[in-house]
Amino acid sequence: MTGISIQNITKRFSHTVALNSVSLEIPQGSIYGLLGPNGAGKTTCIRILTQILQPDSGTITLYNKNLEPDDITKFGYLPEERGLYKQMYVGEQIMYFASLKGMSKIEAKQECNFWLQKFNIEQWKHKKAGELSKGMQQKIQFICAIIHKPEILILDEPFSGFDPINADIIKQEILQLKKLGTTIILSTHNMNSVEELCDSIALINASEKIIEGSVSAIKKQFAKNIYSITFSGYYDKFLATLTTSYKILEQIQNNGETTILIELTEEIPTNNLLTHIMTCGNIIDFSQIIPNMHDIFIDVVKNSQSTKLHE
Repeated sequence: MTGISIQNITKRFSHTVALNSVSLEIPQGSIYGLLGPNGAGKTTCIRILTQILQPDSGTITLYNKNLEPDDITKFGYLPEERGLYKQMYVGEQIMYFASLKGMSKIEAKQECNFWLQKFNIEQWKHKKAGELSKGMQQKIQFICAIIHKPEILILDEPFSGFDPINADIIKQEILQLKKLGTTIILSTHNMNSVEELCDSIALINASEKIIEGSVSAIKKQFAKNIYSITFSGYYDKFLATLTTSYKILEQIQNNGETTILIELTEEIPTNNLLTHIMTCGNIIDFSQIIPNMHDIFIDVVKNSQSTKLHE
């Protein structure tokens, strides 16, 4: 079920086009990666979703209804530019952000204490934000973004400033929020986090959407005809009878087993390859090489830039 539908959003700043007729479909209750290089238009898109900016054209619907000003209470937002008040006490700061989202004082106090205890930082409640480390401030900002239990949570580079242990703590909280039904939009350059967390993604480059879909479908889409095969048998015989339909990219022999990285240079069934190997030995392992999101990101952005240069 679609939670947020963005249709043909365009936004210009003077002579610069920040978003050019961008359309996105963000499934309800999913983790959706909003990706792209610096200056691609991601932050503009987020600011339009949170109604900080208004689009020049296009529409946004939330649960099949036009996005309204009052819907802002349904959103939680962790911006890339951190916004804590350095001279304000941590507890007061969390309570203040909770009040902005319409929470009662009693409810806000309960949630504030819950999250400070959960992150084991209740001792910082009466400290000024400016006294905290960058990572600790990040935790406080995260609490401020989720304290009102938003239906939609937007996280812009949420792992910035965290060591691996604390980054993992936040990842687990994100996954838990998803289990509770929160729709999460994750904007990050950390492709490992995309692989670990995201159900689907959109990649924006130079103000336009380049690709969109589930992570698994996109990885399959960009997979090449390259396979890893381990077998025991007569490698020399296999090599001697190999046709030009196949290209050996790498081979390792160890303890009577041979592992090869092989590319299918023509559109032929993989069963043909397997049948051929079986005449030379026993197959131990067979798998297609699937690209990771880091490689896909780089390839798609480079190809997009190259296409624009030749237009």
